[in-house]
Amino acid sequence: MAPSSKADKKAALDAASWMFNVVTSVGIIIVNKALMATYGFSFATTLTGLHFATTTLMTFVLRWLGYIQPSHLPLPELLKFVLFANFSIVGMNVSLMWNSVGFYQIAKLSMIPVSCFLEVILDKIRYSRDTKLSIILVLLGVAVCTVTDVSINTKGFIAAIIAVWSTSLQQYYVHYLQRKYALGSFNLLGHTAPAQAASLLLLGPFLDYWLTNKRVDAYDYSIISVLFIVSSCIIAIGTNLSQFICIGRFTAVSFQVLGHMKTILVLILGFFFFGKEGLNTHVVLGMVIAVLGMIWYGNASSKPGGKERRTHSLPTSRPQKHGALSEPSEIDGKI
Repeated sequence: MAPSSKADKKAALDAASWMFNVVTSVGIIIVNKALMATYGFSFATTLTGLHFATTTLMTFVLRWLGYIQPSHLPLPELLKFVLFANFSIVGMNVSLMWNSVGFYQIAKLSMIPVSCFLEVILDKIRYSRDTKLSIILVLLGVAVCTVTDVSINTKGFIAAIIAVWSTSLQQYYVHYLQRKYALGSFNLLGHTAPAQAASLLLLGPFLDYWLTNKRVDAYDYSIISVLFIVSSCIIAIGTNLSQFICIGRFTAVSFQVLGHMKTILVLILGFFFFGKEGLNTHVVLGMVIAVLGMIWYGNASSKPGGKERRTHSLPTSRPQKHGALSEPSEIDGKI
């Protein structure tokens, strides 16, 4: 294949991966907001466990049909990943409960510099001046959009630290495991989703009771609320898969930076669907700044020297068998 055709195909696949993630992520946020705000289903951790249970079912079916070939992930690596991922989920829920909305948003924004730090230390990544400045511009724009009241307390601050670091480590580990063990997104989900489903469904009801003082088994289920729960679980399959695809094709930092487009879309769609918060000049200005920063980041990081690994390569395990179902990606060559 000619280099230009190969580059065009890669660009198209990159764009499709991002679109897949944006659509499913924004969709699940809108569905979950309706489920929790309108129908009072406030059991976020248990719901996440159901998401991973549905994703596990999908991987079992695909494996049974022969679309996912057997692969290997050492148990210690799996346990570390599940530990990071579950601390991320629990930490974000607790941080939202104990902190003001403004400080919660600041904590979410701090995942970008933490992810940069992990890549610099662990992967020996070097960022150009333009790449660094574009990241700062994105952070500024999203902060203008979302950060309002900011108040800090000790336990909320500790919960935020745990949430930020565990989420950053979980996202870094997605990229790390795919490169080291030559795993496609389907294969990695096939290893991690069952363990996350089991642990979250076991601990979720107790954690949700602690956070909300409500029992999931005592919830007044209706046909419509169950339909929203099922819809949330179905969309979650795409959300989980697209996250692994995007981080595998790019990195955790790129996923965080460009992923804030979802924040902007949620604000816009929230205005149209729920109408509770207007799009005032302040918010629109933040959106414009953030989008300009994302465009700058995409351009700066794709240039030679914009974001590169310094004489460091990660050894990979045996490749997947021919014919396995996986997204087209250059796992080892992508920064």
